[in-house]
Amino acid sequence: MGRLGVGMTNQLRNDMDAISFKVQRSRGTALGAMIGLKSNEDNTLYGIGFKFYKLIYDEPQLSFYGVGTLAMFNYVKDDTTENGYQLDGGMGSEFHFAGLESIGFSFEFGLSINKVNEQNNFETFGDHIIQAAVHFYL
Repeated sequence: MGRLGVGMTNQLRNDMDAISFKVQRSRGTALGAMIGLKSNEDNTLYGIGFKFYKLIYDEPQLSFYGVGTLAMFNYVKDDTTENGYQLDGGMGSEFHFAGLESIGFSFEFGLSINKVNEQNNFETFGDHIIQAAVHFYL
């Protein structure tokens, strides 16, 4: 199979927009990455994450999958830069419009363990179509 998807996501818990990559290595699994960067004269913020997708159910225009995410990032709190992390596990779906299979729209939901604002959090998440990812497949 070996499809490469390039797009955008806003799944990092520091609310940073990121470029997203997804490589479907086989019909049943895919690997992903997200990279975000924001730099100005005051500070440089980043976010980097990796994802693993496991197909659960497949239809012609829709796939349902399990997903795991591991990410590291930084954020500004009280004029200082702090480090954070996130570990997400959940499920999601990616769909394509008939005749437009090169663009995939995703949504994901599940549980997250993360550190933001110097607090360790355990929370549910639900990322809608624009927030989870939109990929253009080459």
